[in-house]
Amino acid sequence: MKRMLWVILMMSIGATFTSPLFPLYQERYQLTSLQITILFAVYALFLLPSLLIVGSRGSGWGLKRVLRASIWISILATLLFMTSQQAWMVYAARILEGVAYGTFTGTAVAFLLKQSSKEQAKKAITLSGITVSVGFGLGPAMTGLVIQYLHFMPLRVPFWLLTLLLASAWIALETLKDQDFMTKKGHAITVKTAPAPISLGVPDPIRSHFWSFSALPIFTLFTLNGIILSLIPSFVKSVIHTSNLSVSGLLILLLLGGGALMQLAPIVRQPVIRLRFGILLLSVGAWLVVFSGSTGSISLLWLGVLIQAIGSGWTFQISLQLAGELPDLDARPKVITTFYLAGYSGFIVPIVGTGALSYFFDLHVSLIVLNILASLLVLYMLAYSVRFARYYHDRKAVAADMP
Repeated sequence: MKRMLWVILMMSIGATFTSPLFPLYQERYQLTSLQITILFAVYALFLLPSLLIVGSRGSGWGLKRVLRASIWISILATLLFMTSQQAWMVYAARILEGVAYGTFTGTAVAFLLKQSSKEQAKKAITLSGITVSVGFGLGPAMTGLVIQYLHFMPLRVPFWLLTLLLASAWIALETLKDQDFMTKKGHAITVKTAPAPISLGVPDPIRSHFWSFSALPIFTLFTLNGIILSLIPSFVKSVIHTSNLSVSGLLILLLLGGGALMQLAPIVRQPVIRLRFGILLLSVGAWLVVFSGSTGSISLLWLGVLIQAIGSGWTFQISLQLAGELPDLDARPKVITTFYLAGYSGFIVPIVGTGALSYFFDLHVSLIVLNILASLLVLYMLAYSVRFARYYHDRKAVAADMP
């Protein structure tokens, strides 16, 4: 399990590694704000279909083969970033990043579960969620520190480091036993499975509970975090008044890495109550960050990011736990893939929503409108949690009575 978690950590670092470099690319290639927005968006636009297709077909292709291919694609994207001389090469690298992580995400959890015993399944899912959050936070923090303090080839050197990290993920993966092969009389044979149709694949008995209290929370989390992540670079200049490139990375580390650590906090242990607090804190933190931009309050910015980090950690932890716990064992990989698909769909909302609203309002009003819409989702989830709590209690009671 530890080696697979290392692979997940390295790939998650790579997924967010380039974020602090966007201002440098904008300056070097004279990109407009729209072009930078598109550069951010193409990652998610190519990640989503990759996640959907591989989530449905990955088991048939072989989980380890898919993971190996995703690491290779990520390394290729890193080399393309490193050698880029024109803007189109950066866009191409971002597309490859999206394909690589979309291919990797759902498959990695399914492969991790195959590496774990039934007794370890719940722990494996929890640790995978923490590892992803830590990796997402470490990526921009590492890049920000390198480009701020090394003062040497800022658009090249960070990718040297990332290439080494991804190579270590590849090596760790190759040391793991391939569960897609079985041995018979000393000979390895491939376990063939019929191609699965490309679909979301959420079983009917859990559909409403999954969409309302697992998929919708992760969608809201990614939406609110996406808003904050898009604001942090400008807030660092306007609120904190610094040009230090490492600050943005450290704020992202606090938001994502801090959220991962808060998953370990031994408070509010009951899952439904913990998720209620998580989505509520998400909304409160997001509002504080938005207000910090209009008031110029540094304390509000840090407080908002901290509160949102706590909400992010608890929301991610419990919604992922439910995605793994609600379906039967056979349906679990596709349900977890659907869970991540819902989450990454949320990343597109800040891009499309802000772009559409900016035709009618200024940026600040647009962000307020998006936060209001997100708050309505939070209110719906809090109301639905009453129904879900009864279902979850009955489910646990039935499981406890089973021999």
